[in-house]
Amino acid sequence: MGYFSYLYYYNWSYILFMLPCIILTIAVQASMKSTFKKYGSVTNSRGLTGYEAAQRVLSHNGVTGVRIERIQGSYTDHFDPRTNVIRLSESVYSSNSIAAVGVACHEAGHAVQYAVGYVPNKIRSIILPAANIGTKASWIFIILGLITSYLQPLLYVGIILFSASVLFTLATLPVEFNASSRALSCIRETGMLTETEYTGAKKTLRAAAMTYVAAAATSVMQLLRLILIASSRNRR
Repeated sequence: MGYFSYLYYYNWSYILFMLPCIILTIAVQASMKSTFKKYGSVTNSRGLTGYEAAQRVLSHNGVTGVRIERIQGSYTDHFDPRTNVIRLSESVYSSNSIAAVGVACHEAGHAVQYAVGYVPNKIRSIILPAANIGTKASWIFIILGLITSYLQPLLYVGIILFSASVLFTLATLPVEFNASSRALSCIRETGMLTETEYTGAKKTLRAAAMTYVAAAATSVMQLLRLILIASSRNRR
């Protein structure tokens, strides 16, 4: 493993490819937490809770049969298409903050996507099985391929597997941005929030979306770096 660390980490390409991504990720995480803290402490003038806001998005879009449940933890909000359930964290479900409304509406936006058959969601679902395999198995092949030249073909297998997880990360971007767009459109159309509050919800969702952008950028740069390492070893 020490030799692998030398090959993979102690290399000029790590600074060139990965250091900017690390800085970007730290900056994005800090911005998200700061934005959530700011608008998570401001009560919306309508007094709507996250649960009520999510219900309004579903009703406004004519979506039925979706349950909304409370879940423990922070930043654990998600929509589960397998059970058709929107799960909202404790800080969102019963909170009437601007941030809670934005997050709840975003998750309800995902439910609407599945209800209307949003195409990028279908593409993402097709990629998911390969991405799961790639996430779990790719680094085993990559490590083996880096350890010795005799196993170098395994490095290319690992890169191909890792590419599936990168593709899934990229496919996630339009899904997340569209869910936020649906949420903000519904907030404005139904008058859930005032104009000033709407701006706060928009900033909250934008800050959250940037975490997916940072993750996608990191995955792409990591893939490019692996391809560069494989190419340089092949020329020896």
